[in-house]
Amino acid sequence: MTADARGELALGATGLRHYGPRGERREDSVAVFLHSFAPPPRMLVFGAIDYAAAVARIGDFLGYRVTVCDARPVFATPKRFPAGVEVVVEWPHRYLHGTDTDERTVICVLTHDPKFDVPLLEEALRRPAAYIGAMGSRRTHDERIRRLLESGLGEGELARLRSPVGLDLGARTPEEVAVSVAAEIVALRWGGTGAPLTGAVGAIHRGVGR
Repeated sequence: MTADARGELALGATGLRHYGPRGERREDSVAVFLHSFAPPPRMLVFGAIDYAAAVARIGDFLGYRVTVCDARPVFATPKRFPAGVEVVVEWPHRYLHGTDTDERTVICVLTHDPKFDVPLLEEALRRPAAYIGAMGSRRTHDERIRRLLESGLGEGELARLRSPVGLDLGARTPEEVAVSVAAEIVALRWGGTGAPLTGAVGAIHRGVGR
């Protein structure tokens, strides 16, 4: 139950959970109502490309309050994104500069363009966030790091950047890439390894008996 309560609190979620007499999941002996007073965490997606639509959908599914931001109005249109996702037309670094973030905030940089992502990451890496990921090839990443070092960011700040973004799932489609990004976010939040559970030893869910 403790693990479930922590999960609900992290997402600012409220719900009814069912357990066995010793806290076993998937049983109905005990019903526990978990009530969170925290607001949902935010997911900020920069770059309104096809990948952004998929990431926004999975972010909404995971319980984040999602905002998509792009300076290009032809891409940043609400009809391209799920209902409930906020869409903002603004230069990414300007929007982030005027936006509050905290230790639960997820920032996904999908612009893949130095004129957008370098000033954006300068801002992002200097503020609180649970996750900061940027899309791009390893060559793009190396060039981006060079530019960020030139901007004055230190090694400690750059170590927070997850790039190339996501876990290695062999993803090809935007939806598959979104799953790999979501998997990395969840693993980083709870200290998961990203390794297959088939070869794991011990309890599957940490803090849960079975």
